Amino acid sequence: MDPIAAGLLASLAGGVGGELGRQVWAGLGALVRRPFQRDEDNGQLPATRPGEAELARLEERPDDPTRAQALSAALAMRAAADRDFDAGLQQWLTQAAALVHSGDGETRNEISGGTFHGPVLQGRDFSGASFTTHTQPAPPPTPSGGADPGQRD
Repeated sequence: MDPIAAGLLASLAGGVGGELGRQVWAGLGALVRRPFQRDEDNGQLPATRPGEAELARLEERPDDPTRAQALSAALAMRAAADRDFDAGLQQWLTQAAALVHSGDGETRNEISGGTFHGPVLQGRDFSGASFTTHTQPAPPPTPSGGADPGQRD
């Protein structure tokens, strides 16, 4: 299996995709924590589950590209040694890619078309947010004729 994109791992660890993204990330955690299957070639089990430490480190600092790359490499190595894990990882990757390509993680904000007075809240997936605003009066209109009212002839 090719390594999973470190950017995808970092994005999901950082919470992209809202609740669905958290569920996809939790699915990877469950897959990594699953017992390592016996390698049919030499019959040995590793002392630790490959990828578990890297997963925990990326969860601590999802903005660290080195940690994301380390998890990607660990997942690829484990997939190469464990066919069941490889199949589960392929299935997980399909779900993760669907989340990314569905636009659920995308945010686009645009304000245009005039003068606005007051606060603007931009982002995605807000919950429990509250704020109080006070209406500000609009600036007075400029006098017709274009002359500055404070200017003397």
